[in-house]
Amino acid sequence: MEPGVCNRANMLVCRLWTAVSRALFAEFLATGLYVFFGVGSVLKWPSALPSVLQIAITFNLATATAVQVTWKASGAHANPAVTLAFLVGSHISLPRAVAYVAAQLAGATVGAALLYGVTPGDIRGTLGINMVHNSSSTGQAVTVEVILTLQLVLCIFASTDNRQALGSPAAMIGTSVALGHLIGIFWVGPLTGAVLASLIYNFILFPDTKTLAERLAILMGTTEVEKVGVESQKKESRSSSGDAEMGSHYAAQAGLELSILPSQPPE
Repeated sequence: MEPGVCNRANMLVCRLWTAVSRALFAEFLATGLYVFFGVGSVLKWPSALPSVLQIAITFNLATATAVQVTWKASGAHANPAVTLAFLVGSHISLPRAVAYVAAQLAGATVGAALLYGVTPGDIRGTLGINMVHNSSSTGQAVTVEVILTLQLVLCIFASTDNRQALGSPAAMIGTSVALGHLIGIFWVGPLTGAVLASLIYNFILFPDTKTLAERLAILMGTTEVEKVGVESQKKESRSSSGDAEMGSHYAAQAGLELSILPSQPPE
């Protein structure tokens, strides 16, 4: 192999490694901040437990901060359920999803460990461990978590989708998290809700034109999501152009005026 080709290959590998490392660190940081400040808000500061509204507002602000700082580096998932939803929707590859979840779990562990280390024992308590404190059954609690995570993931998709996003993702996602924390967080419910939300958004509300082969390629990490998105956009443009030309032809034959609607914004 020629030296020039080797240099270009090495540069490509270095850039890829830099991008992946930055994304993983962003997920680590976002989840660590979320856990440190969010869990910290449920502790007995200074003499009584905070209200549910105080906790929800703190999670809102912690989420908004984490998203604003890291979403351009990694997408600011900061949650294995969100990463699963993006995997199901063919937005990230399986290797990236696994790496994201590992970074998130590491960040959550470090965030909780830091909080544990700086909190006095009489305030620390159980460090905000989630429990059902009323007469709700396990099934009822899981169902609530499914619904809460479903609305969160739908909000994340909608606020980060450049086909329709208008506001600030940090503000919208933070508000959605606050809404969820006004009620209740476990594992089975959030993961199930995330999958349902991904299926609803990516296959019903705003389906794209990715083929099965393209989705499998994204899943295995053998192609870039951005590249597939561009190709899908071109397909939509060609389809829209063909429909417009056919409509113009028949309208001209009928002697009618044809008003062509603007095409859907690109991904």
